[in-house]
Amino acid sequence: MRGRLRRAYESGRESARSGRADADATPGETGVASPAAPGPAASPAATVVGAQPPAAMHSSTVSRDDTEVPHALRIAAAWCWRLIVIGIVTWALLKIVGTISIVIIPLTVAMLLSALLAPAVGWLLKAHFPRSLATGVVLVGGLAAVIGTLTLVVNEFIQGVPELSEKSSQGVRQIQDWLKTGPLHLSDSQLNRYIDEAQNWINGNTERFTSGALSTAATLAEVLTGTVLVLFATFFFLRDGNNIWRFLVRLLPVAARWKVDDAGRASWATLGAYVRATVLVAFIDAVGIGIFLVIFDIPFAFPLAALVFLGAFIPIVGATLSGVVAVLVALVDSGPVTALIILGAVIGVQQVEGHVLQPLIMGRAVAIHPLAVIIGIAAGVVLAGIAGALVAVPLIAVLNTAVRRLAARTVPDTPPDAVVVASQAP
Repeated sequence: MRGRLRRAYESGRESARSGRADADATPGETGVASPAAPGPAASPAATVVGAQPPAAMHSSTVSRDDTEVPHALRIAAAWCWRLIVIGIVTWALLKIVGTISIVIIPLTVAMLLSALLAPAVGWLLKAHFPRSLATGVVLVGGLAAVIGTLTLVVNEFIQGVPELSEKSSQGVRQIQDWLKTGPLHLSDSQLNRYIDEAQNWINGNTERFTSGALSTAATLAEVLTGTVLVLFATFFFLRDGNNIWRFLVRLLPVAARWKVDDAGRASWATLGAYVRATVLVAFIDAVGIGIFLVIFDIPFAFPLAALVFLGAFIPIVGATLSGVVAVLVALVDSGPVTALIILGAVIGVQQVEGHVLQPLIMGRAVAIHPLAVIIGIAAGVVLAGIAGALVAVPLIAVLNTAVRRLAARTVPDTPPDAVVVASQAP
């Protein structure tokens, strides 16, 4: 063993000597001038005066040319092309939705009705009703309530039209007298000229109004088809909505299922709370304004209250416009003093709704800034008319809840029926 160690030591010394000899034989590699390496070689840490430092490569650059572009400009360009792609995709989706709006709008209305009627179905299920029977009873009961209300409104309106027409003529004559004797002091010739201009404008736009009416008559089949689709979709949403949602969630990757399921169920709860709160607020608005209409003996009190109820489904704007109609009817029927009182009642009810009912009933879960509500309603009117105005605010509320849940860093709670498999420690 000692001899082997000695031989290994001598072999290592011989290798070191041969290495130094080879280094002395090639002086160009050690910094000494030679034909192959003229001049001393610079050390790695040396700095060459007058030379431009190489451009630093960034993780966001793919070539040296990108480093010549300022970082802020590269970030702005990256944002721009991504926004362009998002805009193109959004435009394509809007075109698709506009093309199949005859299907999208009934399905949206069916979802709103399902969110409204779902608690009633749940009560019947707790009473041990079969699911199909509970859904049918709730759907038929809701349909009967809507048809009965519309029948009462139409009958009362038909009965009061002659009286309202007569009072409207009297109101027009009072306005003409006020224009003559009031601060404007208009003459008969001026009044006749303005009346003739208004009549000419109506005659000139008769064709447009008629074509609109014909177009409306032509879409009667589409309305009937949409109504049937709403009824069928509402029935199946109420009966099989949970199974439909599970099927859609299972189409997603496994890693995203829990997050999407949590966001979807929270959004559905928000939609249900919004619809039920809106119905309650609309009912309170209609009762409040209707009481004043009855007290001052305004004609069409019940139809006007029903109009306020329907208009309240368009937040901020709808109830105000329906209240203006009630004020105009009061002006024609009972004069300016009563109209001012009804206007004050409408404004008071709106203030109570905005500052008491909305925060108290809807709560923080569906709280939306008024600016977002106004912008959403305007966009909905431009894109889909009245239906867009009705759907805009609940859509914003649902998207608000979904985005908040998806952006949250917390992990959703484990479902009660989940099975957790744990490996045994080694």
